[in-house]
Amino acid sequence: MRSTSSTILSHRAARTAAAVAAGALALSLTACGGGSDDKKSGDDRSGRGTKPGAAVALPKLDGATLEVAAVWTGGEQKNFKQVLAEFEKRTGAKVTFVPAQDPIINFLGSKVAGGQPPDVALLPQPGAIKQAVEKKWAKPLGPEAQAQLARNYSQGWQDIGKVDGTQYGAYYKAANKSLIWYNAKVFENAGASEPKTWKELLSAAQQVYDSGVTPFSVGGADGWTLTDWFENVYLSQAGPEKYDQLAQHKIKWTDPSVKDALTTLAQIWSRKDYIAGGPDGALQTEFPASVTQTFTGGDQPKAGMVYEGDFAQVNIGETKAEVGTDAKVFPFPAVGPTPPVVSGGDAAVILKDSKAAQALVTFLASADAATIQAKLGGYLSPNKNVPDSAYPNAVQQKIAKALIDSGDDFRFDMSDQAPQAFGGTPGKGEWKELQDFLKNPSDVAGTQARLEKDAAAAYGGGS
Repeated sequence: MRSTSSTILSHRAARTAAAVAAGALALSLTACGGGSDDKKSGDDRSGRGTKPGAAVALPKLDGATLEVAAVWTGGEQKNFKQVLAEFEKRTGAKVTFVPAQDPIINFLGSKVAGGQPPDVALLPQPGAIKQAVEKKWAKPLGPEAQAQLARNYSQGWQDIGKVDGTQYGAYYKAANKSLIWYNAKVFENAGASEPKTWKELLSAAQQVYDSGVTPFSVGGADGWTLTDWFENVYLSQAGPEKYDQLAQHKIKWTDPSVKDALTTLAQIWSRKDYIAGGPDGALQTEFPASVTQTFTGGDQPKAGMVYEGDFAQVNIGETKAEVGTDAKVFPFPAVGPTPPVVSGGDAAVILKDSKAAQALVTFLASADAATIQAKLGGYLSPNKNVPDSAYPNAVQQKIAKALIDSGDDFRFDMSDQAPQAFGGTPGKGEWKELQDFLKNPSDVAGTQARLEKDAAAAYGGGS
């Protein structure tokens, strides 16, 4: 999500991360995934918590009340509430989940203005953390939370929760955003195989189309899905150095590398019959529906493939499709020399400092909390002390292992590194310009010019 120096990679590091992710997902999706308890040998399991055998010590908080805000909906929200219920059980505190809207900074601003900010918020962008600090909303994490971060997280994941060297965020949730999910029956009927390159992806799409099924489902009503498409193409095609420069607006969106990426995207987006409902239909399709419509309808689903992160499993779980058999996945194909590896995440940030708020973030930074949600599926943790075996299926186990094995070798979501006005606001900036580009993918130059105008305003003028 937003940029820090810890996420700047060399070409070699990017290749390493790509190879890890691709290799992990290339393994059989139906094979049994082994746990990795051995990596916990140095972990402190002293059972100092209020629950026997707990890895984290929590205080008694009888009578304390907390509000936690996040933009999560559906199964994601339901599963997170089970984590909060465990915190309540261990501490005696009462926690209320507050559904937030995008952009969450605006939502929180209205709460702060009304004198009722939530105690803790899950912020989906490093830029949002920085804004919360600049507005003097965010409170530094205490020593207990920092101790859990030091124990459970690589330095890179710790650093992206810092602002000017102070720890404000604990990344509770991560995402591997370089995946394409596909309907196994559709691919089988079409005679298509998992592509490893962009050219092979186009060939597979044509095979699916020729079999009578629309190749792609696109959740274009949610602009962030379109930025994710762009980022994967751009990272693989332009390379990590250019990616970092564009993420920090050190090069302009009128750069030839952006033209190349948009032109490549247009090879799919300009084929109206390749997208379920065409561009107009896609722009009315929210992300959850883009997933479920790929795995419902028997032999005639609305699409054969849908691009998005590991969290799509939550939505697949709302259908009758089984991950690993009916619903399979392959790494986003290489557009350039190597496949892209793009990550995202959500960080817990304290807005109302208290013993209870600090305890909740300490819990969320622990392996205990992450393991609870890992077992429920559709979730990925950057916490290295969550055993692989906690994840409910071989697909998720491989994705989790790839993330942890990559250490600090990852690229954070580019739009989440941008000021929220440009990279994270519905109807504005990058979200809107790419929605317009989906409608008119022949207008590459115009799209670049509008992106640059929006970026220059959001970043404060220059490049």
